[in-house]
Amino acid sequence: MYPEELVAPMRTDLTSAGFKELKTPEDVDGELKDQKGTTLLVINSVCGCAAGAARPGIKWALQKSDKRPDHLTTVFAGADVEAVAKARQYTLPYPPSSPSIALFKDGELVHFVERHHIEGRNAQMIGEHLVEVFDEFC
Repeated sequence: MYPEELVAPMRTDLTSAGFKELKTPEDVDGELKDQKGTTLLVINSVCGCAAGAARPGIKWALQKSDKRPDHLTTVFAGADVEAVAKARQYTLPYPPSSPSIALFKDGELVHFVERHHIEGRNAQMIGEHLVEVFDEFC
């Protein structure tokens, strides 16, 4: 597990943008099980691609898109281990991946961005993709 002093600024990067942290399996179930509307779940990480592209791209999309998910949530890989394990049950059949971005609609996973779709792309590319996803599902 990563020390909290290392992950705290990375947590804040999303919570300051309106994301709700899910730190326990119960938190995850409470937000994702039978949820109505759209829910964006970000599996945050200390990975360089999360810092350099994923988080900025997500925030860019939320600022630029005419449509937004109803709920913004996040778990932190390597810190909130049990919450992440529960979140990954909701993102099956995709393998564990962090960072990653999931969009749920009425409790059903409708879009998933795996780490290999984040790596090698800049924040604006990720953001533009998410704007298209939001336009389709939100």
